[in-house]
Formats: sequence, C-alpha cells, structure tokens
Amino acid sequence: MTVRQTGSPIRREASQGATLKGLGLGKIGRERELEDTPAIRGMVRKVRHMVEIVGEEAAK
Repeated sequence: MTVRQTGSPIRREASQGATLKGLGLGKIGRERELEDTPAIRGMVRKVRHMVEIVGEEAAK
C-alpha cells in the first residue's frame, strides 16, 4: 500500500511523530510504499488525520 503524509506532526503528541518516522515519513507530501500488514495498518490508523492511503488499496 502507498501512504502519503498530508499533515504536520507539529503540536501533536510525540508518539504520533515517532509513528510517522516509523512509517518512513517526515515531510508533507512524502510517499512510501509499505507492506500491507496488520502492524502497518495500526500505525496508519494511529496517524490517520495526518496521512492518506493512495493507489489501488485506497478503495478498501
């Protein structure tokens, strides 16, 4: 699945910024191709207000 960062971690909990780093993101507009696992889905769910899923998997 491809994940794109759409929001900034500034003025958010430190754990949310760490989750973005764990996903390989850090700047608005960056995209990463990630394996679709339950762990990655959980990380995306934690920062869902700052990221979006793009591509084929977005329809799920």
